[in-house]
Amino acid sequence: MSDLGLLALRLAFVVAIFGIGAGVYAGVSRRPEWTEVARRAVLLVAACVGLATVGLWIAFANFDFQIRYVAEHSARSMTLPYRLAALWGGQAGSLLLWLFLLGGYSAACAFANRNASPRLLPWVFTSLLANSLFFLVLTNFVTNPFEKLPPTEVPSDGNGLNPLLQHPAMMAHPVMLYMGFVGFAVPFSFGFAALVTGELGTSWLRSTRRWTLVPWFFLSIGILLGGRWAYEVLGWGGYWAWDPVENASFMPWLAATAYLHSVMIQEKRDMLKIWNLVLVGLTYSLCLFGTFLTRSGVVQSVHSFTAAGWFGYIFLGYVVVVAAIFFALVFRRSGELRSRDRLESVVSRESSFLLNNWVFLGILGVVVWGTLFPVVSESITGTKITIGPAFFNTMAGPLALLLLFLTGVGPLLAWRRASPASLRRQFLWPSLCGVATAVVLLIVFGGGPGFVALATWTLAAFVSGTIFQEYARAIRARVRNGEGPLRAVATLLRRNQRRYGGYVVHLGVVFIFIGIAGAAFNQERLENIAPGQSVEIADYRLEYLTARPIPKQHYGGAVARIALYRGEQPLAVMTPEKRMYWMEQQPSSIPSIHSTISEDLYVILTAVEPDGSATVKVYRNPLVNWIWIGGYTFVLGTLLILWPHPERSRA
Repeated sequence: MSDLGLLALRLAFVVAIFGIGAGVYAGVSRRPEWTEVARRAVLLVAACVGLATVGLWIAFANFDFQIRYVAEHSARSMTLPYRLAALWGGQAGSLLLWLFLLGGYSAACAFANRNASPRLLPWVFTSLLANSLFFLVLTNFVTNPFEKLPPTEVPSDGNGLNPLLQHPAMMAHPVMLYMGFVGFAVPFSFGFAALVTGELGTSWLRSTRRWTLVPWFFLSIGILLGGRWAYEVLGWGGYWAWDPVENASFMPWLAATAYLHSVMIQEKRDMLKIWNLVLVGLTYSLCLFGTFLTRSGVVQSVHSFTAAGWFGYIFLGYVVVVAAIFFALVFRRSGELRSRDRLESVVSRESSFLLNNWVFLGILGVVVWGTLFPVVSESITGTKITIGPAFFNTMAGPLALLLLFLTGVGPLLAWRRASPASLRRQFLWPSLCGVATAVVLLIVFGGGPGFVALATWTLAAFVSGTIFQEYARAIRARVRNGEGPLRAVATLLRRNQRRYGGYVVHLGVVFIFIGIAGAAFNQERLENIAPGQSVEIADYRLEYLTARPIPKQHYGGAVARIALYRGEQPLAVMTPEKRMYWMEQQPSSIPSIHSTISEDLYVILTAVEPDGSATVKVYRNPLVNWIWIGGYTFVLGTLLILWPHPERSRA
């Protein structure tokens, strides 16, 4: 089966070259039969890559250690789900996964857009096939996932997968990120086609609306899953560290989110055409650039693959070429992209969306600069200067607060121009919510949490007031027409999904901000305690009972038993672990977490001493679970936007 997989990759390479030629010829000659040839090439490439991926999965399932990649990333001790997930545990397999998903997106695009503009489609297929061709070059000739070991070097067992990656979240997290990264190739290809053909109206936007929302949705889930994995597995009490690989996924998310907001202005007012094309190109370029960062060894990260030598230069060259071609086309068409309409007032929904875009790009600039600064400093001074979380929090924090404020302001402003009367009417109740929250917080906490936390919670109340006001007014209007409240909500979500589903997404963002600001109350303790002794934090008491060894086949270590009390009330027995994986010679701390809606108590076993005492680190993380609640709400809102309504489509 592995030989068949390799042949399938070779065939896909040949078909992609032929399909690109057919697509270019169809675009130049405007002959629809050649467009159909290009479309079929897209489908055939997808089928070949799918066959190759299945072949590698079968090799993992059957312990085919004659394949180097299988031997390096799996072992007989691994269960089948983790063996299958090992496909994306290394360089070659993750590139094959990219190809597999790109083939799926391309085939779905070719099927769903059969009736799109006949001038756009040849260039869309050409762009998709060109992207596939690059990754086919890598998987065929640079880092082949089907490379075989010499017969004398075939091991009886493999090296196994990094133990930290053997976690349920990591079975989904990389796939979600890749479905986000890869999916943006579709709107990128439509933008490219619009620039080549000069069809710069809204037709390409209509064709790509859902093709942008879907990858954005998956990328958002991937980022949230990564935070959850880091929180539960890495044993440091946190969920985000501004690590370069974390930033690599966050950068295209920022650009894509800006695009999803500004595209509404082009649809409504035929403005910001240059903005939207720039954001489409920037999003996919950042997806490729983030993939380069994780594979090149340019930046140091606990998540990244090992340094790839000249492979990194090949990938960087591709990123530069893709971005250069796209933005050169934008520059060439800039005169045609200028809109006749202009902003009529600073106080309008258009201006708030435009400011929203600038804030997103400001945060993006901070993240890019902070991520690449070690590389820049080393190239100039010879010394690599690493920037820590304090830089990102200081620089991006105020921009994030401004963004939260604009999230509440945007829906309250009218299109074109807002009158003073409408401003007073729209802002009254949300502003009262924000002011009342600020007063209560100051009375209860004073200035203890700090300005940033108080400002975050105040703005969260303001935005929540905006969302509930928008829903309340719309529901009240429909109830007056004879509908029940629940039916009114359903009607709103069916007839204006993007608006009212978007408000649910915004509410999820509010919850995430509330959870992040809870860090103002974080506490931690590091104590060495003997059996029977206790450590106290806030109103919790943790009594160390005992520790016992973990005699597992593939790892050893110790697990502690710690009784948790609030006052004198017993709550739980916590069991943090300290492990050492023998084959990988890798230590790991498995935390024990006691969760409530208001806070987490997070316990790490640092060491068990010869005298029987244990060194434990205890974190109290207030409001952290609101980040995950916000994530669920965010997902719900996006699904409401994407949910198909056949009667609306027919209308």
